[in-house]
Amino acid sequence: MKHTNQLLFIYGTLLQEGNEFADYLRAHSTIISEAKFKGRLYDLGSYPAAVYDRDATDYVHGTIVKMDRVDEVLKHLDYYEGIGQASCEYERVLIEVECDGSDDSSTECWVYLLKLSERGLKLIKGGNYLKFKRPLYRK
Repeated sequence: MKHTNQLLFIYGTLLQEGNEFADYLRAHSTIISEAKFKGRLYDLGSYPAAVYDRDATDYVHGTIVKMDRVDEVLKHLDYYEGIGQASCEYERVLIEVECDGSDDSSTECWVYLLKLSERGLKLIKGGNYLKFKRPLYRK
């Protein structure tokens, strides 16, 4: 399938240095903007999962990147996220995200969202995975 939308919103391990898929994405994309969407972010242990909820008061924070070779990049990332596997936790969908620093500026991006139940999952307060993994101050 040929994809025309080149924008991807990333919020978790694809932002981490040293992750081979994050490194691949970094080599095949350009950062556009910090961004957010209404929803919730959960800690699944070694990675997060986001839920989109346009009625939420909380946000999931991340980054918009513009991919080169969109179909190739999405195929590679779909493999990483388990898309197409029987036990897949995610689905890749297009949603509207709000660009940081721009009043009322939003754009449609691909994002990997949790497709399973949220019940019993640990909420990441503040919706920012990198801050959650590396807090500024440790007690």
